[in-house]
Formats: sequence, structure tokens, C-alpha cells
Amino acid sequence: MDRPTVQAWLDRYSRAWETYDPAEIGELFAAEATYRYHPWDEGSAVMHGRDSIVKSWVAPDGVASGHDAEGTYEGRYEAFAVDGDRAVGVGRSTYWHDATRATVRVIYHNVFLLEFDADGRCRSFTEVFAEQPKR
Repeated sequence: MDRPTVQAWLDRYSRAWETYDPAEIGELFAAEATYRYHPWDEGSAVMHGRDSIVKSWVAPDGVASGHDAEGTYEGRYEAFAVDGDRAVGVGRSTYWHDATRATVRVIYHNVFLLEFDADGRCRSFTEVFAEQPKR
């Protein structure tokens, strides 16, 4: 993996969150991938396998916060470090109250710990995030 390849993956990741398209989500992850929404996740809190990850993203009552209304999410992430098949992505997820984007609901600062397979699909994803305080 190199920085441009990881950046392209992060851009597709953000697009997949915007669309909730199961095919786009699935293309990001290896068949045997693991996905942690928090670094302390264990047991059933860890998504195991591509199908489980896709289901957690698209299910209205999934582990993720459910579907965000169209136009209310924007994720901007960049490849911070790349070492072989491991990478760190950093960035920001912004959520608005509605698609007019007049009022921000919440902003998260994100760190993604990533491991990739030989095909460029993520085989291990761990998210670390902090909510930006309201001003």
C-alpha cells in the first residue's frame, strides 16, 4: 500500500457512508474483515466478515447510527501514515440537522487504524473518534 492508494480507499469509504450502497460498502472490505466502531470492542461488538459489516452499515437499527438523511453527512479523511499493509487515516465527520446544511448537529474527529490485504481491501478497521465540543 502507498499513500495515494490509501487515500483513494478513504475517499471511497466516505462515499459509501453517503450512499449506503451495499455494493460500494462491500468493495471496501475483505471477505474475512473485522470492523470495530471503538477500539475496545470485543465479542459481538466486533463485525466479522464483509456481510456483517455491510449489514451493520445499512440496517436502520444497525450498530452504526442508522441511515443519516441524504445530504446530512460529510466525511473528509486523509492518509496520515502508511507502512506496508498498515495505514492510519485521520479526518472529520460532520453531520447536519438537515440537507440544507444550515446547522451542524455534531462533528467528530476520527482516526482510522487500517490493515489491507493484497487486493487493497481492508481486512481490519478500528475507529477512534472524539466529538467536538459545541461552541
